[in-house]
Amino acid sequence: MDESIRKAIFERVAEEPFSRKLHLKLVDLEEGYSRVYSRVEMTLTPDMENIFGMAHGGAIFSLLDVAFETACNSHGTTAVALNVMVTYMAPPVPESTLTAEARELSCTRKTANYDIKAYDDKGRLIASCQALAYRKGTPLPFLDEG
Repeated sequence: MDESIRKAIFERVAEEPFSRKLHLKLVDLEEGYSRVYSRVEMTLTPDMENIFGMAHGGAIFSLLDVAFETACNSHGTTAVALNVMVTYMAPPVPESTLTAEARELSCTRKTANYDIKAYDDKGRLIASCQALAYRKGTPLPFLDEG
């Protein structure tokens, strides 16, 4: 992976208002053995609870989505979500730290598929996600800003 792309994505996630609001932090973005890998963390806070006092599904989805977004845009071309399917496995403990890991399964000129998993800080699977990205074929608009 081009280091300038990697650096630009880290900077954009750190500056993104929504990621900052939910305390989402990109901690790793790299090309693995054959595919892209992304890891994002979030510590649950009381303002992320649903009406039952549990982590809101939207907060967990947001964590998964940032892992997806960073992985699918790591090629340096703009990619957007076409489909995202989430299965919630277990409720996390309040105020725990969650980690989402996105792995690229396939990547063509127009689409890319990702497997994303969210774990709590004890390694328990919280949610599983399959996502499909549309690759627009245009450079990331913020690459020229650095």
